[in-house]
Amino acid sequence: MKMRTMALGATLAAALATGASAETLRFGHYANTSDTPHKAAEMFAWIVDNMTGGDLTVEIYPAGELGNSANSLQGARLGTIDITVTGNPYFTSFAPQVNVLDLPFLFESPEHAYRVLDGEVGEELMTSINEVGLQGLAFWEIGFRNLTNNERPINTPADLEGLKLRTTPNPAHIEAFTILGANPAPMPFAELYSALQTGTVDGQENPTTHIYHSNFHEVQKYLSITEHAYTAAPLVMNQAKFDGLPEDQQEALKVAGKIAAAYERELNRVLETSSLEAMKAAGVEIVMEPDVAAFRELVAEKTRAMYAEKFGDDLLVKIDALAPSAQ
Repeated sequence: MKMRTMALGATLAAALATGASAETLRFGHYANTSDTPHKAAEMFAWIVDNMTGGDLTVEIYPAGELGNSANSLQGARLGTIDITVTGNPYFTSFAPQVNVLDLPFLFESPEHAYRVLDGEVGEELMTSINEVGLQGLAFWEIGFRNLTNNERPINTPADLEGLKLRTTPNPAHIEAFTILGANPAPMPFAELYSALQTGTVDGQENPTTHIYHSNFHEVQKYLSITEHAYTAAPLVMNQAKFDGLPEDQQEALKVAGKIAAAYERELNRVLETSSLEAMKAAGVEIVMEPDVAAFRELVAEKTRAMYAEKFGDDLLVKIDALAPSAQ
């Protein structure tokens, strides 16, 4: 009996010790619960929990509950929240080199983007993020961006003339739409539905899955599949918080981030077709083959030159070398 009591006591002590060391991380992001970033966040949390035996858990706060994208990113830097994921353009003010990923018509395909993000260039860009109080865990994605608006179908650059479009805060995006004759209006993603509904802006540009799962098709009449830019979404964590975790938990966060990235990418590919079909059924007029070459001719070289003037062309050369057409 004494031995059994001692064994039970030891088991209880171990359980209490485990409970004392357990930690919960707060993960805030911008996306709705039906959208793929949230699905990836759920996968990420599940993997972390399982890899650490419950010693490290992740609580997810979707749809801007902990602040819009800019505020969440700043919160992760300051440590008021632990983890966030948001579009690459929101890193502009403190890690501007990563804006190379957002240049119009930079990537030939999703596979081209993934070669870049998962290789040497991605590591170099993540290092620049790590230098500003954030630990980069993985590159998730927003995806290839397409245009919607309430005024007219967009077939050529001329059709954009005078349209007020919500864009990201990336200087290359703003410059590109200015060249194309639109009036770019950066604003937080969380404010966009209302802005479209009230006519504060005429349109916006986001990947097909984002457009559908954010219900923008309810307040937009026209969609053009321009795929004019790709947007990555770095998954980042407060650096001090990360550094304070045991090595096995740090490794779990990195592994979970990369697995969830692959999961999100696959979800986006699968859902693109169904999202298009659903929006067409809802009455959105879709231009499947706008004159993409005309858009590219006007903005691609000018925005690349603008980036190269500030940061050089080393990364651009490396990215071009990974294109399918260069293999």
